Amino acid sequence: MSEAAARVKINRLLEEAGWRFFAEDGKPANICLEPSVTITTQDLDALGDDFERTSRGFIDFLLLDENGYPFIVLEAKSEDKTPLVGKEQARRYARSQDCRFVILSNGSQHYYWDLDHGNPHPIVAFPTPDSASGRRDYSPNPQALIDEPVGDDYIVLTQQPNYANQAAWKNENEREEFKRVNKLRFLRPYQLRAVHALQGAVKGGSDRFLFEMATGTGKTLTAAAVIKLFLRTRNARRVLFLVDRLELEDQAYKAFRELLSADCQTVIYKQNRDDWRRAEIVVTTVQSLQVDNKYRRLFSPTDFDLVISDEAHRSIGGNARAVFDFFVGYKLGLTATPRDYLKNFDEVNATIHDPRAVERRLLRDTYRTFGCESGEPTFRYSLLDGVRERYLINPTVVDARTDVTTQILSDEGFVAAFTDVEGEEHEEAYRKRDFEKRFYAEATNQVFCKTFLENALRDPVSGEIGKSIVFAVSQNHAAKLAQILNEIADKMYPGKYQSDFAVQVTSQVADAQQFTINFANNNLLGMANFLESYRTSKARVCVTVGMMTTGYDCTDVLNLGLFRPIFSPTDFVQIKGRGTRRHDFREQLLDERLKQDVAAPEKTAFKLFDFFANCEYFETEFNYDEVLKLPQSRGRGESGNSVDGNGPVLRDGYEYLGEDILSTIQEETIGPRGMKVDRMLFERFSETVRGDAAIAAAVAQGEWERLDDYVQREVFDKPEEYYNLEKLRRAVDADRRLTLREILERVFDLIPEFKSKRDLLEEEFAKFLADYEPEEAGAISAMRSYFEAYLTSDRIRAIINEKQYAELATEPALSFATFSAVPEKYRRLIPDYIRDYVSLNKFAPYP
Repeated sequence: MSEAAARVKINRLLEEAGWRFFAEDGKPANICLEPSVTITTQDLDALGDDFERTSRGFIDFLLLDENGYPFIVLEAKSEDKTPLVGKEQARRYARSQDCRFVILSNGSQHYYWDLDHGNPHPIVAFPTPDSASGRRDYSPNPQALIDEPVGDDYIVLTQQPNYANQAAWKNENEREEFKRVNKLRFLRPYQLRAVHALQGAVKGGSDRFLFEMATGTGKTLTAAAVIKLFLRTRNARRVLFLVDRLELEDQAYKAFRELLSADCQTVIYKQNRDDWRRAEIVVTTVQSLQVDNKYRRLFSPTDFDLVISDEAHRSIGGNARAVFDFFVGYKLGLTATPRDYLKNFDEVNATIHDPRAVERRLLRDTYRTFGCESGEPTFRYSLLDGVRERYLINPTVVDARTDVTTQILSDEGFVAAFTDVEGEEHEEAYRKRDFEKRFYAEATNQVFCKTFLENALRDPVSGEIGKSIVFAVSQNHAAKLAQILNEIADKMYPGKYQSDFAVQVTSQVADAQQFTINFANNNLLGMANFLESYRTSKARVCVTVGMMTTGYDCTDVLNLGLFRPIFSPTDFVQIKGRGTRRHDFREQLLDERLKQDVAAPEKTAFKLFDFFANCEYFETEFNYDEVLKLPQSRGRGESGNSVDGNGPVLRDGYEYLGEDILSTIQEETIGPRGMKVDRMLFERFSETVRGDAAIAAAVAQGEWERLDDYVQREVFDKPEEYYNLEKLRRAVDADRRLTLREILERVFDLIPEFKSKRDLLEEEFAKFLADYEPEEAGAISAMRSYFEAYLTSDRIRAIINEKQYAELATEPALSFATFSAVPEKYRRLIPDYIRDYVSLNKFAPYP
């Protein structure tokens, strides 16, 4: 019976794959039992159940190509035998028929084998005739892949092959701008190491690889380099890129088109169902292939030679694993979640429903799938690695939890202890749907929002609340939080917002996906609310549940708020990763002249507000960087914990009352250049130096050179305050590099105020006019602009010094028209004068 069952199954699998026992629709049969012998119905009946025992000792299926020549040997075994027992038998028969491909099957288990390359691969379906024919032209050469030189310009050589010969590249002063304008993507050192690690793994005989790379480290760019490596060395004809979310599908498609379009074509499968075979890269969600096992009808196991799984333990977890395993060939997994992330998790005593246990199993399966059973991936680059090498930013984790929110994450679930009206103590566990109803009283939500906004990082250019993402429990909770945040913003900044400070971004909201794009592009509900020439979103906070977790790029985010418990380590890693990317805020300034006025232009930190002890849930005894105290009750008596959402909530002596919270919100004023970093630092420094008799005496005598040395040695960088010149410049909100002499002159009231950069520019230009007394009065305005641009811009100085005047056509600091309006002799005199008489250091931007 096992032999008969195997024969029936193999026959059916061949027919399902499009192979023909009989001529059909004008097409000849392409299945034979013996060379040049076509099977008839009588032949099948004559074989009976015992198809392995014939006069010749065995029966093989010989599959023919489109020209009728032997193509694939199918070695069939009964169900009680592993197909691999027929391996050598099949090899001999295949060689005798000049066949390169073999299928080994017992009706339930199947292996596909390219005799010229590697070992038999498990398959769940037989390849179609068309797919198998395409595979015939595929002749992988692992040695070519191993030997392929991959440098940091591997992708750039596809984007712009002759980039190194361009004049702008050869000029170091123009190189960065050339890279930005042409969107050239050079591989970072660790991305190069990842590709080289894969080449090394191939050399060691591996065909499965796993890259464990922190969020924000450019896994897609690294994957693009791997794809080019396989396509260029002809180790792959076509690549399948699997993602687990729609937004990641579109993101990957755009990235591969930008990076590799000169070499290959990329399509999204659902948009190209009929002609996806024309592309070398096919991007799709794993979910779209799972429905009704659609992947088995749409594809053949041999359609793709390299399959890449983005966020691997998500896109191959559970039933999705079948999609991934369906295809033969090389496999690469990408993940941001390290296997040892839950190293402190007690798996033995965990409940079966603990989400950490579930993800622990998924992670273990992922490592096993990609041949990394030891726990060591092919390549690893962690968040700490990225921070150490200054590619990423570690969060400043803010502890804003309460006793009740901490208990939400207890091993037993959301367990709350409370005392009833009769003084009896009770414990009750709640599920996620109960959170809002039972514990998110209006006042509690208000105190969370107030705490978040009062302690959030501010935008370094405009001074307003830095762009933020808040993660809520549910869509209803998100709507409540957005409303409260808008009410508080109206009190903090009267008249500046019209209920557009915070926006709900969830699936129930129309155009929510576009909202996420607009937020990243800095035009969500408007732009430039405080500084006209600054391109930043008017909406400052997006309140979501799960839409902005995986694969969302918004590098200028400064604050993340965990207003809900998180049970999944992958979700936690992904959410934290929304803030780790570095950013230069000067890129958003439309007025080039203002860029030099930004005191702290680069993002060096972001805050992660943890209201539910999520960090301790994943990392035992987590050390928080900052601990907040929630506001204390004002004027209400003692009360028990309220769990019905209507009364006051009292915990640890803190009562959260809506009217009290809102009444304590302070109005904030933001100046044209944003908020000062530390208003008190300069005052403390003033007190220090005024109290030093040696400094006071030297100031009175005008001994500035001796003073400089004394202050540097005796006052700066001491443990008490760690004063230094840079901190003092920022403390007084200076728009230029103040000298120590200027600061001391201000401290001792020798000057009424610091001169601004604009004041100094006017003074220097006035001196120039007094020296040369130009007769061309109508050209004074153009000369002033030329003077200012040459004095303050490295870029303009380089253009003028190298006489590359045509490049002024794209320079906002000095247009070609303005330059042309400067009389010819002053085009030379002004640079000479500045070099001889003006100190550039006073006008240089902060480092």
